[in-house]
Amino acid sequence: MDVIFQLLFSPLPTPVVISLIVVGVATLFYLNARPSPVRSPADLNRQTLGVKDGARKTAMLEDNNNLMSYRYNDAKTLYEVFQRGIKVSGNGPCLGYRKPGKPYQWLKYKQVSDRAQYLGSGLLHKGLKPNSDTFIGIFAQNRPEWIIGEMACYTYSMVVVPLYDTLGPEALVFIINQAGISMVLCDNQKKAEVLLLNHEKGQTPVLKTVALMDSFSPELIERGKKCGVDIVSMEDLEVMMYSKHRTKQNVNIFFFFFFYNQVQSGATSPFQKWLLNFAAERKYAEVKDGIVRKNSIWDKLIFHKVQESLGGRVRMMVTGAAPISPSVLNFLRAALGCQIFEGYGQTECAAACTFTLPGDATAGHVGVPLPCNFVKLVDVEEMNYFASNGEGEVCIKGTNVFKGYLKDPEKTAEALDKDGWLHTGDIGKWLPSGVLKIIDRKKNIFKLAQGEYIAPEKIENVYVRCGPVAQVFVHGDSLQSSLVAIVVPDADVLPGFAKSLGIQGSIEELCKSTVVKKAIITDMTKLGREAGLKSFEQVKDVHLHPELFTIENGLLTPTLKAKRAELKELFQPQIDKLYADIQ
Repeated sequence: MDVIFQLLFSPLPTPVVISLIVVGVATLFYLNARPSPVRSPADLNRQTLGVKDGARKTAMLEDNNNLMSYRYNDAKTLYEVFQRGIKVSGNGPCLGYRKPGKPYQWLKYKQVSDRAQYLGSGLLHKGLKPNSDTFIGIFAQNRPEWIIGEMACYTYSMVVVPLYDTLGPEALVFIINQAGISMVLCDNQKKAEVLLLNHEKGQTPVLKTVALMDSFSPELIERGKKCGVDIVSMEDLEVMMYSKHRTKQNVNIFFFFFFYNQVQSGATSPFQKWLLNFAAERKYAEVKDGIVRKNSIWDKLIFHKVQESLGGRVRMMVTGAAPISPSVLNFLRAALGCQIFEGYGQTECAAACTFTLPGDATAGHVGVPLPCNFVKLVDVEEMNYFASNGEGEVCIKGTNVFKGYLKDPEKTAEALDKDGWLHTGDIGKWLPSGVLKIIDRKKNIFKLAQGEYIAPEKIENVYVRCGPVAQVFVHGDSLQSSLVAIVVPDADVLPGFAKSLGIQGSIEELCKSTVVKKAIITDMTKLGREAGLKSFEQVKDVHLHPELFTIENGLLTPTLKAKRAELKELFQPQIDKLYADIQ
């Protein structure tokens, strides 16, 4: 008892007293600096509610069976949304842009609105009608002029049609003709030359005007005149119509994987990697409790440079287009100290139909239906997915779902059923908490991890023209950033091809040769480059398989099309090894 009394009431050594004070101050600082947990608008264990026909809605609509059409009465159209942005922001910064290594420059809301109005007036001056039957093509990379062109269309009730060079020349011609696009806003001369070439061949007779964002040569103007296409500057359209507009006034008239890899590769030693991951685990433990902050000890010691690389003031991030790996998402939520949401959808439902909720730190799902739409799963018998098991094709119904494809009633009927449900072609699964997880695809087209669209059959049709190649199966994983392929060599060509490399043997032996494989990859890559494939469309590694895909072995349909699901299942071990070797 005396010993306990002495321990409790004897004077403590000065170092111990100082240590206790430091610990107390640190604890007090931690408690004061620790923000309140993020509150979720719904029970995270019951995030969706069932409605009729097996569909589900967000639990945020528990007391309201009506879907939401708009949030604010003065923002029912995209034009009105932008005008509301001018008022709410007090004409704040709107569009930021910069050159490499230079600081951002900003256009204010009113500047963007004015330029959109001037450009729209210029479009009218070119004879275009201000109605929903007028389609304007935009053939450009992301830049301020893209958004200004888009807003010009909204300002005068025209329809904007994005054009992508990754679609290929045939798709470009089809879209221009299908939509009757007479005016295209284009960023550079190279793309303008593509448009002119198609017109010169008589493939796009509807095209009348190309407006360029960048400077261009006088020769381009002359070339356009010869084939009946007016080449103008987008800036000239704005300036020309600015004067007209002012006269009237006088009379009152939108990383992750790359960023994650960059951070991880910055930790070079085993100890640095351990410390980085340990800090991420400690931060993520807070995230799971709803604590989102940038002022913890781990932020100050480890993550402040990561946060500063994005400016240091990021409050929220959204990921979509392709699934993000749970490990990457969890790490970034910890390292960046901001809320990161994941969404899912497609163009036909105005981009998004599901979104994760604030406070939900779990990964591997795409959240709950938006307040403006229902989601249901329907049976896909051929893939053994059944709605009774909580699995099936994702279908969407709501105010954000499109009315149909332009001048294509057959395709519209394939996408929209008689009850107005949009069939996405994606396979989903309801998790116990009521959130949706995308587990498969019913369509052939897919996206890579960075969100780039991939049409595997287009790529296969290029590679199959390679001399030693007989058949190709291109595979992409939405959690991977590159493509791989299973290649069946041409048994008649391969021996001679290998002999030129100084290698001989049976077909089976040649398929196992690293030298032969590298040579085939080189030829495929060269052919792909000549055919205009983008770098992300080129396969990074292949597995050589000696046996043809046939109807008899179940890898081809009766019409000789590849059975992609069966091919993926058969070659999954080889595919996994290819990705492991790449990494």
